[in-house]
Amino acid sequence: MLAKIYVTLKNGVLDPQGKAVQRSLESIGYKEAEDVRIGKFIEVRLSDMPKTEAEKKVKEMCEKMLANTVIENYRFEIL
Repeated sequence: MLAKIYVTLKNGVLDPQGKAVQRSLESIGYKEAEDVRIGKFIEVRLSDMPKTEAEKKVKEMCEKMLANTVIENYRFEIL
């Protein structure tokens, strides 16, 4: 099984890295880039188990380590 995890900053949390990328895009001619947010993409290969158990394990991983739930949202899919 493969878990694909997407971690992004919550709305309202400042994203200085995203702003820096936005300014860089504008400086090379991409004026239409109005807002850039930077996040994380994580892949975790899991041993074979029922999908419901895998979902529970990945949720625990996100809550305990992979995402700072105070300032970040996460979502995942199990393939």
